[in-house]
Amino acid sequence: DWSSDVCSSDLSDADLAARNLAQHAPRYLDGQSVVVMNQPGASGAIGTQAVRNVAPDGYRLLLARIASQVILPAMDRKTPYRWNDFTYLSLLELNPFVCAVRGNAPYASMKDLIVDIGKQPGKLNYATVGEGSIQAFGPQYLFSLAGLPRGAATGVPYKGSGEITTSILGGQTQFTCSNLGALLGHFNAGTLKPLMTTTREPLKELPSAPTARSLGWPEMERLAAWSALAAPARLPREVAERWSSVFAKLGNDPVWLAGVAKIGGIPAVRNAAETEKFVRDQYELYERLAEQLGLRQ
Repeated sequence: DWSSDVCSSDLSDADLAARNLAQHAPRYLDGQSVVVMNQPGASGAIGTQAVRNVAPDGYRLLLARIASQVILPAMDRKTPYRWNDFTYLSLLELNPFVCAVRGNAPYASMKDLIVDIGKQPGKLNYATVGEGSIQAFGPQYLFSLAGLPRGAATGVPYKGSGEITTSILGGQTQFTCSNLGALLGHFNAGTLKPLMTTTREPLKELPSAPTARSLGWPEMERLAAWSALAAPARLPREVAERWSSVFAKLGNDPVWLAGVAKIGGIPAVRNAAETEKFVRDQYELYERLAEQLGLRQ
């Protein structure tokens, strides 16, 4: 009997996805346990690098997120790993991307906020979890689509989604664009207000929130966070095949599916080859966008 450690690269969305996996995967691992280890920092690069460097024996795995896996390597050539330095086992879920303000803010939609930003460039702040995160990338992409300069509003980095919401509620920042799961509780409580989603159709959790397409920015639909399970490169075939059989069952497990919904995710299990292609396509997308926005270093 052994336990497999899943390293999550931050203390919010990655942690939630990792714990949901760790709770339910053991039913299909013959009683073997899965232990979550948090290694936050540097937009997830520290935890990602830690898994890249261990032996490919199946005992240490990575809960991969969009920021650490593709955005950071696409933006910063000095990132100490590449997107394809890993064995991809499965995609887990997609995370709808939502822009939000404090509940009593005087904006009905993201278009209202963009107009206000244009009137006072550089004066408003938005909360992120650091450069290389989708929370930092999303607003910059939106500014470019709206015809605003790169510094139209100032990104302020925080350690996680909890600090992001605290900063908005306290007035240190005026808005954020982040994953639904991190904000849903505050939307339900009315302390935060959704201004825009990047989903093609309105979210059932936020039926009144305008979509980016309805506001004239359909290109924002490209942006959505996700979680995947990865391992170091050259993982033995038998280990990879074992996880493939786990995900074939987990993807139909109503309890795991309910857990994904609870954290604001959309189940998206794919096989290893499909997952690798998905991550490659995501990397190429953000590489192009980073060049277009002048964000590539």
